[in-house]
Amino acid sequence: MVFPIGDDNRDRKRFPFINYLLIALNIFVYVYWQRLGQNDDFTFAYSAVPAEILTGRDIVTESKVAINPYDGETFRVPGLGITNIPVFFTLFTSMFMHGGLAHLAGNMMYLWIFGDNIEDALGHLKYLFFYLLCGSLAGLSHVFSTLVFGQSMLIPSLGASGAISGILGAYLRLFPGKGIHLWILFLIITVPAFIAVGVWFAFQVVNGLGALGGEEAGGVAYAAHIGGFIFGLLLIGVFAKEFIMRRRAAKNKGWI
Repeated sequence: MVFPIGDDNRDRKRFPFINYLLIALNIFVYVYWQRLGQNDDFTFAYSAVPAEILTGRDIVTESKVAINPYDGETFRVPGLGITNIPVFFTLFTSMFMHGGLAHLAGNMMYLWIFGDNIEDALGHLKYLFFYLLCGSLAGLSHVFSTLVFGQSMLIPSLGASGAISGILGAYLRLFPGKGIHLWILFLIITVPAFIAVGVWFAFQVVNGLGALGGEEAGGVAYAAHIGGFIFGLLLIGVFAKEFIMRRRAAKNKGWI
């Protein structure tokens, strides 16, 4: 088991209140509106459904009763509910919902570790816009891959993973040498960001090949992870242009 637990923040100057607000909002939505994952009607109404995004119309389906092939127990599979907002906005609402407590905890840990440094580089409002843009583009990446590879267009997707993948792409470009603290079994080690983030991205690609090829991959939208990461890696050059220029000037003067 390898899991990041922190990074080197000694050079951070801004208090990352936008990042903390994003974390708080994700937790609030899961606890209050999703009712700790028990409110399936809300979750299935405001997740992003590829068919809805492509057609621009709300799709409502009936709930079904399925049988677990392992134990024979029956369970309810919720249908798609009425979405009381334009369906395109589900690209944003889905960013703040999660499929379970472990899903939420893992995403929020990554956002807590990596998001504050990107907010420090961009400034508060620019960071918020960057986060939302990466998340929406990641969602569109999932929609596009679903269409191209002939997967089910009615399976909803949700989670902050796409936006956070964009943050990781930005982090790799801006802070490739920053130390990332990893928990490996009973040890804590520190490695450069390009190794920690690079291994994470390689994992997404390898697992995504199976998912995009039509195999089961645990319901994870790897195309959103890959798309978000690539968009974050590319867009940060525009968003952080001033930061990059200041750092380059400081290096030329021998300050860093």
